[in-house]
Amino acid sequence: MNLRPLILGLASTWLVGCQGFPENLQGPRDNPGSQTQLSAGACFSEQPSFADDACLLHDWVSLGLASQRGSRAWREGMLLTLEGEGAEQRLGRAVLLAWGDEAQWDEASELLKADLHAAPARLQPLLRYWLNEVEGRRNLSRRLVEERMEREALAAENEALSEKLDALTAIERNINSRQQTE
Repeated sequence: MNLRPLILGLASTWLVGCQGFPENLQGPRDNPGSQTQLSAGACFSEQPSFADDACLLHDWVSLGLASQRGSRAWREGMLLTLEGEGAEQRLGRAVLLAWGDEAQWDEASELLKADLHAAPARLQPLLRYWLNEVEGRRNLSRRLVEERMEREALAAENEALSEKLDALTAIERNINSRQQTE
């Protein structure tokens, strides 16, 4: 699956904001009685929701970017605001945890896997992308640990072989010195 068009679309949505959406998605601007009318700042929600409106993707992308750029303290504060057992809150926590330290990646992955299906269809590709990202980082981290352990084992084996070689060299010197004295 080629995710490049999705990523470009999300990036342009983030850069342009709600103003970049067609009129029919934003709601009529000239009709003050319309319930779907959006203000210019409507796409800047700190806590994204599943409300399937023009700002759905923008709000979730904004949370992801803020999570990526934010400090640990900011993420921890946001985790407290996203308490609750609803799929919306759990997925919000997953996005925050996905950009935390390695210890949080497992929980982020489990939350994303468990609640991905509960998200609106328009949001699922983005959440699936983030799941793949966190899974990729988890795999790289595991491989790094495995390679580090393998390198340490090889270094220990090399050290043991060096000691054996030194012992064999000492035995050879001893034999050579005996042969010279005879």
